[in-house]
Amino acid sequence: MGSATGDTIEAGRLAFGRRAWAEAYDALAPLAEELGAGDLERLADAAYWSGRLEEALAARERAYRAYAADDDKLRAAEVALRLAVEHISKGAFAVGGGWLAKGERALVGQPESLVHARLELTRSLSAWMLHGKLEEAHAHAQLAFELGERFGDPNVQAIALVAQGQTLLYRGELDAGLKLLDEASISALTGELDPFATCMVYCMTITGCQVVGDYGRARQWTDAASRWSDTIDVHGFPGACRVHRSEILWLGGDWDAAEQEVLAACNELGSYSVFTAGAGQYQIGEIRRRRGDFAAAEEAYRKAQELGRDPQPGQALLRLAQGKASEAVAALGRSLGPDRADPLLRARRLPAQVEVSLAVGELDAARRAADELAETTETFRVDGERTPLLEGALQLSRARIGLAAEEWEAAEHCARAALATWTKVGAPYEAAQARLLLGMAYEHQGDRDGARAEYQLAEETFTRLGAVLDARRVLELLGDAETRRTFVFTDIVDSTKLLEALGQEKWKKLLDRHDALLTGAIEEHGGDVIKHTGDGLFAAFDSSAAAVEASVQIQRALEDEFVTVRIGIHSGEALERGNDYTGRGVNVAARIGALAGGGEILVSTETLDGTAVAHPVSAPRAVDLKGFAEPVPIAAVDWR
Repeated sequence: MGSATGDTIEAGRLAFGRRAWAEAYDALAPLAEELGAGDLERLADAAYWSGRLEEALAARERAYRAYAADDDKLRAAEVALRLAVEHISKGAFAVGGGWLAKGERALVGQPESLVHARLELTRSLSAWMLHGKLEEAHAHAQLAFELGERFGDPNVQAIALVAQGQTLLYRGELDAGLKLLDEASISALTGELDPFATCMVYCMTITGCQVVGDYGRARQWTDAASRWSDTIDVHGFPGACRVHRSEILWLGGDWDAAEQEVLAACNELGSYSVFTAGAGQYQIGEIRRRRGDFAAAEEAYRKAQELGRDPQPGQALLRLAQGKASEAVAALGRSLGPDRADPLLRARRLPAQVEVSLAVGELDAARRAADELAETTETFRVDGERTPLLEGALQLSRARIGLAAEEWEAAEHCARAALATWTKVGAPYEAAQARLLLGMAYEHQGDRDGARAEYQLAEETFTRLGAVLDARRVLELLGDAETRRTFVFTDIVDSTKLLEALGQEKWKKLLDRHDALLTGAIEEHGGDVIKHTGDGLFAAFDSSAAAVEASVQIQRALEDEFVTVRIGIHSGEALERGNDYTGRGVNVAARIGALAGGGEILVSTETLDGTAVAHPVSAPRAVDLKGFAEPVPIAAVDWR
């Protein structure tokens, strides 16, 4: 080996020691054929943490062969066990099982060591993930912890603790299980663990908290994991942290941020962990289903299923929303089945079973599902209290059953309990669902004012979140009408800079003149000024041609003024709410307005269809609008 090669390898080792993974990879990868077993392991880790999983596996396999050729059984076994974990995580169960067998064989006759602790950890993972043997997984994790403690390895101890903690959760011993998860995660928080152990511990802890519905604890550990993953230069596996973070954002009602986070997570995860990537795709499906984007939701559920994640209950609820109730019943029936071995998994599906059963008139089936959910809720407690996820879902289910059975007081009581639980958790969508049911219970008891107040609060939340179907249902209950009009949004360009340049007094005078010119043009062409929107106006017209003419007049009137506006126009359906409008037509117009430049009038081609416009119009172009699945064709009106 030449001195230059030796220097490069040494540079790679130093970079590896600093956890500069990309730098270590760049130094070692070109020399892979000349590396010894130890450096091949370093190359494997550098590739793993810089987002090159397949290269990492290939380098690790070469390291195994090198150790085996040198008859270094302990090191060969350790590498084989790491390969087993990596293959199991990516869903290659047969390959993972094969590497586990290799590791076991290499350790036959070897004196007890830390590698035996890693063997017990891998056996625990295999028993859990490959065979579903809860007690066996727990026993192996216990032995791994004892060996890790004896040989003084904090990484093994921490992973063994979370493995034990998760098995205890599924046995219904929530207090004991969560205590172990917290203890292990403190080791990650204090920096005692290597990156691989840190990822495993955080991921398993947050998953455990979410499975049992302890979202307060999940939020705290998600924040800690996010801080860690944001401060280190790694790619791939930390995408799991993004999935968990997106779940917290989703529950908290920030659906846009949640979707962006989970999409980035799924791209980053790749094939590192098919289980977490599958959970991410399922969550994308849930967000899109609630937004009424059924085609995009279907695609996400399909991807989740390809990755091994059961698409239920979301897909069944999608079928129900599509009017395919019988398909929803069949899908949930297959998903639930007769097996009660995993009560927590069933508990996630039972609320949907209630909804679907009620939709097809099977009240008794809905009651049975709620009773089973109540049994699970009673069993899985934290510090003696029911977990919010299970309790909130149970009370919503019972409120629905009460309404279907015309037991109005019972429905009211359960809807109130659900509202209190979801409000405390900070879950606005679920709280709005509770308000909707509470309003229905009020209305059936003759309290129309009370019902209307709850409906309005629910509709405001659904609209803010983008849950269009839920919002439409509430508006139907409110008796508000849907109508088709042409909507116009205007906005002053660079208003902040103008304010700073002019000062408050001059800015107010400018705004007053702006408002007068715009209001005059809108009213002259038969439009209605609906409201001010910051530094612009929202107007509605019965005629699309009149809306275009008013917009042209506005731009011409402002041409010599010290202000420039952008204008967006769209004709569509919207729900009339007193003196206001809400719905898709309004949202499209607002989004188009936001795309316009200073002095520009952008209009959807749908609005121009069949409209006689006395001004040149540009060739149409399709644009993506935030919150809408399909591109919208628009054109610019040349008013000059």
